[in-house]
Amino acid sequence: MHLPEVDQDIAADSDSNDNVGGTSYEDWSFDNSLDPSGDTELGDEIASDEKYVPKWQSYTIQSGDSFALTAERTLGLGYRDVMQILDTVPDKKVLTRWRVGRSFDYKLDENGQLLALRVMKNPRDGYLIERSDETAEFAYSPIEKATEATQRMFSGTVSGSFALSAQSTGLSSSEVSELTHILSKKLDFRRDARAGDQFQVLVESDMIDGKPMDSRILAAQYEGQRMDLTVLRNSADDRFYTPDGNSLDPAFNRYPFEGHYRISSPFNLRRHHPVTGRIAPHKGTDFAMRTGTPVDAPADGIVERVVNHPLAGKYIVIRHDNGYVTRYLHLSKALVKPGQRVKMGQEIALSGNTGRTTGPHLHYEILVNNHQVDAMRVALPEAQSLTGEALATFKRESEDLLAKLDQHGDNEPAIARVDVDKQKSSDDSI
Repeated sequence: MHLPEVDQDIAADSDSNDNVGGTSYEDWSFDNSLDPSGDTELGDEIASDEKYVPKWQSYTIQSGDSFALTAERTLGLGYRDVMQILDTVPDKKVLTRWRVGRSFDYKLDENGQLLALRVMKNPRDGYLIERSDETAEFAYSPIEKATEATQRMFSGTVSGSFALSAQSTGLSSSEVSELTHILSKKLDFRRDARAGDQFQVLVESDMIDGKPMDSRILAAQYEGQRMDLTVLRNSADDRFYTPDGNSLDPAFNRYPFEGHYRISSPFNLRRHHPVTGRIAPHKGTDFAMRTGTPVDAPADGIVERVVNHPLAGKYIVIRHDNGYVTRYLHLSKALVKPGQRVKMGQEIALSGNTGRTTGPHLHYEILVNNHQVDAMRVALPEAQSLTGEALATFKRESEDLLAKLDQHGDNEPAIARVDVDKQKSSDDSI
């Protein structure tokens, strides 16, 4: 374990250590014009000018949660919106009587405003609460999951970028994004993808009012010149594994440090500025720490940025092997460099009080699909492989998925070809 060094940066912060537990009340984002590095903001394999596609996120209910509190902190809703939603749904108990461990799904627009909320009463019935934009009223529709969901098989060949090749098969933008996110956990597209590589994707969609909704990838296979990869969704935990039960998601610690530190300011999309009284969203979790406290990587990954910022202070960005991104703000010292590979538990920085803050603390963020989520609530992988009965059950369930991939594996690959589910036996050219 690296021992903290006392340098000029830390010494400069030490005078404010008596007020441990500060925060930042600035409503700001990472403005690259203020970034001396001149680098562009976080991106992914899909072109940055592609139209923004809202994605479903999941929230796990914990002890002490209520709909009103969660709606304010995580969904960014005000009192009027909360009451309007409660008045909209026929059964208010779905929202007011939560059970610890249950979850609900939500979708935010590009500005972080709630577009849709999906709450299930049981595995098959629930409510979809949505609005067209942040100025519209919420409306609800019942969710009645079909007894047998619709499945579609897509297959194609890489030509140019993988994202565009996948989209040309007929996959929607959200399905392409999900597929890219899944495969990128093991496949480096920039290094390993080659023109002529083949891929197949099995997609399943639930039915609501006779229309397909909430598509999800069940299985995918990539056959490349440099790498072959087959991934299968496990119904028990909704995560992806290789056929032999190895998880695509390495373990991920909840906290980026050892020991226990008080949360001085939680994730809250409706936090009020103490002086102006205006809404100043806080899209991270602040931990009260004395300057010089070691900060550890919560999972394996690659350091993307180490930057001095006028407001965020010294901050670090790490892209992890499971696709999540973490950010660490107001540091006194960085112990890593851009491009460096880090391991879970490795010291990456020392906490501090740099930038614009009210006292020493660590501001910690987790980003999923380039959007900040509540780091204390987001679902994190806990195990790297299945064993025992869990593995046996997964392999039994996987037999059907593997058979469907094999059934289409001998087809002549072609860009923009879609194999449409059980109702069609031939390939459709788009």
